Amino acid sequence: MKRISTKPAKKIALKGKPAESKKEAGHSVPLFDKEGKAQGKVTLPKELFGAKVNQKLLAQSVRVYLANQREGSAKTKTRGEVEGSTRKIYRQKGTGRARHGAIRAPIFVGGGIVFGPMPRDYHLTLTKDMKRKAIRSALSAKAGDTVVIDGLETVEPKTKRVVKVLSGTGMSGSTLLVVPKDSLNLVRAARNIEGVDILRATDLFPYALLTHHKIVFTKKALEESKAHFVK
Repeated sequence: MKRISTKPAKKIALKGKPAESKKEAGHSVPLFDKEGKAQGKVTLPKELFGAKVNQKLLAQSVRVYLANQREGSAKTKTRGEVEGSTRKIYRQKGTGRARHGAIRAPIFVGGGIVFGPMPRDYHLTLTKDMKRKAIRSALSAKAGDTVVIDGLETVEPKTKRVVKVLSGTGMSGSTLLVVPKDSLNLVRAARNIEGVDILRATDLFPYALLTHHKIVFTKKALEESKAHFVK
């Protein structure tokens, strides 16, 4: 699996609209076959794509994700950790200069650092219920940018073959390809396509959904996502 980049964080945009009525909840999106040819429309499950977009929860989810990407390993050395002699550098009185005890003092070049960064844990968490609501909210926001491909897992495991199918869907800009858990050949065929990131249907998270222009589900992956995230 390719790691989702954290660079486009500033470009997050919620293009979707909240589904406030039963009519809007059943959102229809284009359906394509494994040749990349249009096969009409398919209705997205309202349990995933019919939620009201909670922008505050999405913002919190993105903040938690980005915070958890930080290693928190930055560290400077104090005067007790830097190398250097412990002798008094010159006598206490009679020099006309300030009183100093060691060459490792922060005031000297090569000395210790005062109040520098130390290793820390930036980890934040969300409750399970908040995670599920954030996923449904993100999917609902991106419903208008979602397409479904039926049988993509069965195509020949060649990169140019997958590119042809995705091109037929009108793929442009960054694309998130959502695949079933047992689709190793598809992952290998698509992982080198520029602008395409891959996630398993059960590994979706709001940041990945919001930072891609287009979301491409396989039909099987859509079913797996519904089974996993709807409790």
